[in-house]
Amino acid sequence: MAKIIDGKKISAQIRAEIAEEVAALKSEGVTPGLAVIIVGDNLASKVYVRNKGKACAEVGIYSEIIEMAQDTSQEQLLDKIEELNLRDEIHGILVQLPLPKQIDEKAVIAAISPEKDVDAFCAENVGKIMLGTASFLPCTPAGIMQLLSRSGISPEGKECVVIGRSNIVGKPISQLLLAENGTVTICHSKTKNLAEVTKRADILVVAIGRADFVTGDMVKEGAVVIDVGMNRRDDGKLTGDVDFNSVEPRAGYITPVPGGVGPMTITMLLQNTLTAAKNRIKK
Repeated sequence: MAKIIDGKKISAQIRAEIAEEVAALKSEGVTPGLAVIIVGDNLASKVYVRNKGKACAEVGIYSEIIEMAQDTSQEQLLDKIEELNLRDEIHGILVQLPLPKQIDEKAVIAAISPEKDVDAFCAENVGKIMLGTASFLPCTPAGIMQLLSRSGISPEGKECVVIGRSNIVGKPISQLLLAENGTVTICHSKTKNLAEVTKRADILVVAIGRADFVTGDMVKEGAVVIDVGMNRRDDGKLTGDVDFNSVEPRAGYITPVPGGVGPMTITMLLQNTLTAAKNRIKK
Protein backbone atom coordinates (compact mmCIF):
# COMPACT_ATOMS: atom_id res chain seq x y z
CA MET A 1 0.00 0.00 0.00
CA ALA A 2 1.40 3.36 -1.06
CA LYS A 3 2.25 6.24 1.24
CA ILE A 4 0.09 9.24 0.40
CA ILE A 5 1.98 12.43 -0.46
CA ASP A 6 -0.22 15.01 1.23
CA GLY A 7 -0.11 18.18 -0.87
CA LYS A 8 -2.37 20.08 1.53
CA LYS A 9 -0.04 19.45 4.46
CA ILE A 10 3.16 20.27 2.56
CA SER A 11 1.53 23.35 1.03
CA ALA A 12 0.55 24.59 4.51
CA GLN A 13 4.14 24.13 5.72
CA ILE A 14 5.53 26.16 2.82
CA ARG A 15 2.91 28.89 3.19
CA ALA A 16 3.84 29.26 6.87
CA GLU A 17 7.48 29.72 5.82
CA ILE A 18 6.47 32.25 3.15
CA ALA A 19 4.38 34.21 5.66
CA GLU A 20 7.41 34.50 7.96
CA GLU A 21 9.59 35.79 5.14
CA VAL A 22 6.91 38.24 3.97
CA ALA A 23 6.59 39.59 7.53
CA ALA A 24 10.37 40.07 7.67
CA LEU A 25 10.32 41.96 4.36
CA LYS A 26 7.45 44.14 5.55
CA SER A 27 9.48 45.09 8.62
CA GLU A 28 12.05 46.46 6.15
CA GLY A 29 9.34 48.46 4.37
CA VAL A 30 8.77 46.14 1.40
CA THR A 31 5.45 44.36 0.75
CA PRO A 32 5.58 41.77 -2.05
CA GLY A 33 2.90 42.56 -4.63
CA LEU A 34 1.15 40.40 -7.22
CA ALA A 35 -1.08 41.63 -10.04
CA VAL A 36 -3.43 39.11 -11.66
CA ILE A 37 -5.19 40.03 -14.91
CA ILE A 38 -8.31 38.15 -15.98
CA VAL A 39 -9.88 38.81 -19.37
CA GLY A 40 -13.48 37.72 -19.97
CA ASP A 41 -16.05 35.71 -18.05
CA ASN A 42 -14.59 32.20 -17.80
CA LEU A 43 -16.09 30.87 -14.56
CA ALA A 44 -13.24 28.45 -13.81
CA SER A 45 -10.72 31.25 -14.33
CA LYS A 46 -12.64 33.49 -11.95
CA VAL A 47 -12.48 30.78 -9.27
CA TYR A 48 -8.73 30.35 -9.79
CA VAL A 49 -8.14 34.09 -9.60
CA ARG A 50 -10.24 34.43 -6.46
CA ASN A 51 -8.28 31.60 -4.83
CA LYS A 52 -5.01 33.32 -5.71
CA GLY A 53 -6.21 36.50 -4.06
CA LYS A 54 -7.21 34.64 -0.90
CA ALA A 55 -3.86 32.84 -0.78
CA CYS A 56 -1.99 36.14 -1.07
CA ALA A 57 -3.98 37.59 1.83
CA GLU A 58 -3.22 34.48 3.90
CA VAL A 59 0.56 35.04 3.73
CA GLY A 60 0.54 38.86 3.72
CA ILE A 61 1.23 39.47 0.03
CA TYR A 62 -0.50 42.46 -1.57
CA SER A 63 -2.65 41.36 -4.51
CA GLU A 64 -4.42 43.32 -7.18
CA ILE A 65 -6.99 41.64 -9.42
CA ILE A 66 -7.59 43.43 -12.71
CA GLU A 67 -10.73 42.35 -14.56
CA MET A 68 -10.97 43.18 -18.26
CA ALA A 69 -13.92 42.67 -20.59
CA GLN A 70 -14.34 39.72 -22.96
CA ASP A 71 -13.93 42.05 -25.97
CA THR A 72 -10.68 43.58 -24.70
CA SER A 73 -8.24 44.07 -27.58
CA GLN A 74 -4.71 42.69 -27.56
CA GLU A 75 -3.36 46.26 -27.60
CA GLN A 76 -5.39 47.18 -24.51
CA LEU A 77 -4.10 44.13 -22.64
CA LEU A 78 -0.50 44.81 -23.65
CA ASP A 79 -0.86 48.42 -22.50
CA LYS A 80 -2.09 47.22 -19.09
CA ILE A 81 0.85 44.80 -18.79
CA GLU A 82 3.31 47.58 -19.64
CA GLU A 83 1.72 49.78 -16.98
CA LEU A 84 2.23 46.99 -14.40
CA ASN A 85 5.81 46.38 -15.61
CA LEU A 86 6.61 49.97 -14.60
CA ARG A 87 4.97 49.89 -11.13
CA ASP A 88 7.55 49.38 -8.38
CA GLU A 89 5.07 48.01 -5.85
CA ILE A 90 4.09 45.16 -8.21
CA HIS A 91 6.71 42.42 -8.14
CA GLY A 92 4.79 39.69 -9.98
CA ILE A 93 2.41 39.76 -12.94
CA LEU A 94 0.18 36.88 -13.98
CA VAL A 95 -2.28 36.80 -16.87
CA GLN A 96 -4.89 34.11 -16.28
CA LEU A 97 -5.24 31.69 -19.17
CA PRO A 98 -7.10 30.92 -21.39
CA LEU A 99 -7.52 34.23 -23.17
CA PRO A 100 -10.27 35.25 -25.65
CA LYS A 101 -9.57 34.24 -29.24
CA GLN A 102 -8.73 37.77 -30.42
CA ILE A 103 -5.63 37.84 -28.17
CA ASP A 104 -2.32 36.10 -28.97
CA GLU A 105 -1.25 34.24 -25.83
CA LYS A 106 2.43 34.16 -26.87
CA ALA A 107 2.53 37.93 -27.37
CA VAL A 108 1.01 38.46 -23.94
CA ILE A 109 3.51 36.18 -22.19
CA ALA A 110 6.38 37.88 -24.03
CA ALA A 111 5.16 41.31 -22.88
CA ILE A 112 5.59 40.55 -19.17
CA SER A 113 8.94 41.65 -17.76
CA PRO A 114 11.03 38.51 -17.08
CA GLU A 115 11.69 39.84 -13.56
CA LYS A 116 7.93 39.87 -12.90
CA ASP A 117 7.02 36.72 -14.86
CA VAL A 118 6.05 34.67 -11.79
CA ASP A 119 4.57 31.93 -13.99
CA ALA A 120 8.07 31.54 -15.53
CA PHE A 121 6.54 31.16 -18.99
CA CYS A 122 8.51 33.74 -21.02
CA ALA A 123 11.37 32.67 -23.29
CA GLU A 124 14.08 34.19 -21.10
CA ASN A 125 12.90 32.38 -17.98
CA VAL A 126 12.42 29.09 -19.84
CA GLY A 127 15.99 29.44 -21.12
CA LYS A 128 17.26 30.02 -17.59
CA ILE A 129 15.54 26.81 -16.47
CA MET A 130 17.47 24.95 -19.17
CA LEU A 131 20.72 26.58 -18.01
CA GLY A 132 20.00 26.00 -14.32
CA THR A 133 20.12 29.74 -13.52
CA ALA A 134 16.41 30.47 -13.00
CA SER A 135 15.28 32.76 -10.17
CA PHE A 136 11.89 31.11 -10.15
CA LEU A 137 10.31 28.06 -11.71
CA PRO A 138 6.91 27.26 -13.29
CA CYS A 139 4.52 26.80 -10.40
CA THR A 140 3.25 23.25 -10.91
CA PRO A 141 6.66 21.67 -11.69
CA ALA A 142 8.21 23.57 -8.77
CA GLY A 143 5.42 22.23 -6.55
CA ILE A 144 6.13 18.67 -7.69
CA MET A 145 9.80 19.04 -6.79
CA GLN A 146 8.82 20.29 -3.34
CA LEU A 147 6.49 17.32 -2.85
CA LEU A 148 9.35 14.98 -3.68
CA SER A 149 12.02 16.68 -1.58
CA ARG A 150 9.79 17.14 1.48
CA SER A 151 8.78 13.48 1.26
CA GLY A 152 12.44 12.45 1.31
CA ILE A 153 12.44 11.34 -2.34
CA SER A 154 15.50 12.18 -4.45
CA PRO A 155 15.44 11.77 -8.25
CA GLU A 156 19.21 11.18 -8.28
CA GLY A 157 20.12 8.00 -10.11
CA LYS A 158 16.46 7.08 -10.57
CA GLU A 159 14.56 6.29 -13.76
CA CYS A 160 12.07 9.16 -14.16
CA VAL A 161 9.26 8.96 -16.71
CA VAL A 162 7.05 11.93 -17.58
CA ILE A 163 3.84 11.40 -19.57
CA GLY A 164 3.01 14.71 -21.25
CA ARG A 165 5.13 17.33 -23.03
CA SER A 166 3.30 20.60 -22.39
CA ASN A 167 5.24 23.82 -21.88
CA ILE A 168 3.49 24.28 -18.54
CA VAL A 169 4.24 20.90 -16.91
CA GLY A 170 5.76 18.13 -19.04
CA LYS A 171 8.82 19.89 -20.46
CA PRO A 172 9.82 21.89 -17.36
CA ILE A 173 9.35 19.02 -14.87
CA SER A 174 11.54 16.87 -17.12
CA GLN A 175 14.26 19.51 -16.94
CA LEU A 176 13.96 19.85 -13.16
CA LEU A 177 14.22 16.09 -12.65
CA LEU A 178 17.26 16.05 -14.95
CA ALA A 179 18.84 18.87 -12.92
CA GLU A 180 18.47 16.66 -9.83
CA ASN A 181 20.39 13.88 -11.62
CA GLY A 182 17.39 11.78 -12.61
CA THR A 183 17.47 9.78 -15.85
CA VAL A 184 14.47 11.20 -17.69
CA THR A 185 12.21 9.82 -20.43
CA ILE A 186 9.40 11.97 -21.85
CA CYS A 187 6.38 10.12 -23.25
CA HIS A 188 3.52 11.49 -25.33
CA SER A 189 0.74 10.50 -27.73
CA LYS A 190 3.21 9.12 -30.29
CA THR A 191 5.15 6.95 -27.82
CA LYS A 192 5.05 3.28 -28.77
CA ASN A 193 4.57 0.56 -26.15
CA LEU A 194 3.88 3.16 -23.48
CA ALA A 195 3.29 0.65 -20.69
CA GLU A 196 6.72 -0.86 -21.26
CA VAL A 197 8.27 2.57 -20.69
CA THR A 198 6.17 3.51 -17.66
CA LYS A 199 6.90 0.19 -15.94
CA ARG A 200 10.59 1.16 -15.84
CA ALA A 201 9.86 4.30 -13.85
CA ASP A 202 11.05 4.76 -10.28
CA ILE A 203 9.32 8.15 -10.45
CA LEU A 204 6.32 8.51 -12.77
CA VAL A 205 4.83 11.96 -13.44
CA VAL A 206 1.50 11.91 -15.30
CA ALA A 207 0.25 15.14 -16.91
CA ILE A 208 -1.85 14.40 -19.98
CA GLY A 209 -5.40 15.44 -19.05
CA ARG A 210 -7.03 12.04 -19.58
CA ALA A 211 -9.04 10.69 -16.69
CA ASP A 212 -7.77 7.47 -15.04
CA PHE A 213 -5.41 6.85 -17.98
CA VAL A 214 -2.56 5.19 -16.06
CA THR A 215 -3.61 1.88 -14.54
CA GLY A 216 -1.91 -0.48 -12.11
CA ASP A 217 -0.51 -2.75 -14.82
CA MET A 218 1.49 0.23 -16.17
CA VAL A 219 3.28 0.94 -12.90
CA LYS A 220 6.41 -0.61 -11.38
CA GLU A 221 6.06 -2.07 -7.88
CA GLY A 222 7.13 0.57 -5.35
CA ALA A 223 7.20 3.48 -7.82
CA VAL A 224 6.59 7.10 -6.85
CA VAL A 225 3.51 8.23 -8.81
CA ILE A 226 2.80 11.96 -9.21
CA ASP A 227 -0.65 12.65 -10.69
CA VAL A 228 -0.91 16.16 -12.15
CA GLY A 229 -4.32 15.56 -13.77
CA MET A 230 -7.54 17.22 -12.71
CA ASN A 231 -10.57 15.81 -14.52
CA ARG A 232 -14.27 15.71 -13.70
CA ARG A 233 -16.16 12.44 -14.15
CA ASP A 234 -19.74 12.26 -15.41
CA ASP A 235 -20.90 11.92 -11.78
CA GLY A 236 -19.21 15.24 -10.95
CA LYS A 237 -16.36 13.76 -8.91
CA LEU A 238 -12.79 14.89 -9.49
CA THR A 239 -10.23 12.37 -10.66
CA GLY A 240 -6.68 12.52 -11.88
CA ASP A 241 -4.86 11.06 -14.87
CA VAL A 242 -4.04 8.02 -12.71
CA ASP A 243 -6.55 5.31 -11.80
CA PHE A 244 -5.91 5.63 -8.06
CA ASN A 245 -7.68 2.43 -7.03
CA SER A 246 -5.58 0.16 -9.25
CA VAL A 247 -2.28 2.06 -8.93
CA GLU A 248 -2.21 2.77 -5.18
CA PRO A 249 -1.72 -0.88 -4.12
CA ARG A 250 1.39 -1.15 -6.36
CA ALA A 251 2.98 2.25 -5.76
CA GLY A 252 5.41 3.17 -3.01
CA TYR A 253 4.20 6.79 -2.91
CA ILE A 254 1.28 8.44 -4.67
CA THR A 255 -0.37 11.86 -4.83
CA PRO A 256 -4.17 11.90 -4.47
CA VAL A 257 -6.58 13.96 -6.56
CA PRO A 258 -7.69 16.28 -5.15
CA GLY A 259 -5.20 17.17 -2.41
CA GLY A 260 -1.90 16.25 -4.06
CA VAL A 261 -0.25 18.45 -6.68
CA GLY A 262 -3.16 20.91 -6.85
CA PRO A 263 -2.57 22.80 -3.58
CA MET A 264 1.09 23.29 -4.47
CA THR A 265 0.56 25.35 -7.62
CA ILE A 266 -0.76 28.52 -5.95
CA THR A 267 1.70 28.04 -3.09
CA MET A 268 4.62 28.17 -5.51
CA LEU A 269 3.09 31.26 -7.13
CA LEU A 270 3.32 32.90 -3.70
CA GLN A 271 6.92 31.71 -3.41
CA ASN A 272 7.76 33.17 -6.82
CA THR A 273 6.20 36.52 -5.91
CA LEU A 274 8.25 36.60 -2.71
CA THR A 275 11.40 35.72 -4.67
CA ALA A 276 10.68 38.46 -7.22
CA ALA A 277 10.35 41.01 -4.40
CA LYS A 278 13.62 39.86 -2.82
CA ASN A 279 15.36 40.06 -6.20
CA ARG A 280 14.16 43.64 -6.61
CA ILE A 281 15.66 44.60 -3.24
CA LYS A 282 19.04 43.21 -4.29
CA LYS A 283 19.17 45.51 -7.34
